[in-house]
Amino acid sequence: YYLPPQVVDRLENRAEGILIAGPPGMGKSTFAQALAEYYRSLNKVVKTIESPRDLRVSPDITQYSKTAAKQSELHDVLLLSRPDYTIFDEIRDSSDFDLFIDLRLAGIGMVGVIHATSPIDAIQRVANRVDVGLLPSIIDTVIFMDKGEIQSIYVLEMTVKVPAGLKKADLARPTVIVKDLLTDEPLYELYVFGERTFVVPVRKIEESKRPRAPIRQIMNTLQKHIPDFRIEEEGNLIRIYIPGRYYRVYVRKVQNKLLKIARKYSLTLEALPS
Repeated sequence: YYLPPQVVDRLENRAEGILIAGPPGMGKSTFAQALAEYYRSLNKVVKTIESPRDLRVSPDITQYSKTAAKQSELHDVLLLSRPDYTIFDEIRDSSDFDLFIDLRLAGIGMVGVIHATSPIDAIQRVANRVDVGLLPSIIDTVIFMDKGEIQSIYVLEMTVKVPAGLKKADLARPTVIVKDLLTDEPLYELYVFGERTFVVPVRKIEESKRPRAPIRQIMNTLQKHIPDFRIEEEGNLIRIYIPGRYYRVYVRKVQNKLLKIARKYSLTLEALPS
């Protein structure tokens, strides 16, 4: 696998709660196997929990099978042996999630393989089982596999803010921000409102706040000549308020350009001195 330097740095120094997600047959276990060997090469103590036991790893990586031991026995052995990383292939039912979460909260680095159709689906499968405030302590990195390749890498951070979609300052609350590792772009926010956990796509909210194309064009044209103006939109009517001292500039340099934009989008334009 070719990984950008910032991904390698994340896996070496910061990622301790990793989910490797994707649909069946997309290379999740193969990547988990490669990651186990990589951690071993860094002199980390690595163990695996498998069902069935089919990862091909070096002999010095201890492999445990869920079918050969009770869940409580695996839990106790791993807590006593304290590996740096445990590869959990794969997380399927509630008892698997409970074991993964408990070991991670005990301070063991965990790499979980999980079926999911998208990275946010994988995050939600864990988020539905814990308090949102604990989520970044359990999962800090999500690697989504598609056709044997890494399609995307998400990272989780906790902050206190007014969540996307809410406006009042007194609604600030603990919020988990899900970002794209490579672009640092916020993609989702998770927060609790009332008794429900909400997962909000940040990009859609930001796009809904952006002015429509004709409004953007009108604003850009006005800003070239007039430093102060106000625009109101009522259906297909665009009303522009211009300070009196700039109104003559508007008529001479801007009016015809805006009328062309209005005709292009079948809008009615009114310019009024303010």
